Amino acid sequence: MTSQQVDMIPSGTGPVGWLERLRRYALLVRLNRPIGILLLMWPTLWALWIAGEGTPPWHIVLVFVTGVALMRSAGCAINDYADREFDGHVARTQARPIASGLVSPREALGVFIVLSLLAASLLFFLNWPTRYMSLVALLLTAVYPFMKRYTHLPQVVLGAAFGWAVPMAFMALNESVPPVAWLLFATTLIWALIYDTQYAMVDREDDLKIGVKSSAILFGRHDKLIIGLLQAAMIVLLLLTGMLLGRGAFYYLGLLGGAGLFAYQQWLIRAREPKAYFEAFLNNNQFGMVIFIGLLVDYLSFG
Repeated sequence: MTSQQVDMIPSGTGPVGWLERLRRYALLVRLNRPIGILLLMWPTLWALWIAGEGTPPWHIVLVFVTGVALMRSAGCAINDYADREFDGHVARTQARPIASGLVSPREALGVFIVLSLLAASLLFFLNWPTRYMSLVALLLTAVYPFMKRYTHLPQVVLGAAFGWAVPMAFMALNESVPPVAWLLFATTLIWALIYDTQYAMVDREDDLKIGVKSSAILFGRHDKLIIGLLQAAMIVLLLLTGMLLGRGAFYYLGLLGGAGLFAYQQWLIRAREPKAYFEAFLNNNQFGMVIFIGLLVDYLSFG
């Protein structure tokens, strides 16, 4: 069964029961495709472990992981609302709930609001400075889907939205945001530009037809080279992060594994095939996990 077939649920002609409606909302927020949650979760965990010096309080970890899932899901709902006029013209997205008529635009807005309120309720477990910072996260999440109308680099806004959990984690644990936190934030922003460009490459031809902007279109025939340069820059920033923190061998072994995965992604996209672009995008989950495992084992070994 293809991913497109998974997204398609017959709408029927009779009344929609609440279980069916919940299923449709689950598709709207991509619960059947958790890759977005994972890509947001990994840098959040990096930040929590660094800010907590290897032992972050588990209730704070739970709050952030839950917040990641809720805000990513809210982002999917507002993204589909923003793209409701485009998704039906793109092969990969024409079966999405709004485009296929399973969910109305008003329902999508309602889902976004409810999930955002649920995420906001988690702030009661965090300090006031972190609560104030969360307003920026909400703004970035709401604005990002509309950026593809105005700039070829909406991925930068996505990266800021995904990366904002990094300074929030430091503020939640230490009530300050040190330079290493902003370095990690910049690293996360670059990473989003890498994987979301790979993702956008899948739709590049359709996006050109309907006038949607993306980094994949901006980079053109230099796409592989620019992604490679961004990957190299990200590894360098992670090296600098490790040096600032005084991390040990296991952290750097994790970086070596991450560099190997980036090389594998370059091999995947060598022929510029849409399916390979998507495989490279998915492989970033392994990258984030390898970096976290290296960090985790390093703290367990050296403190």
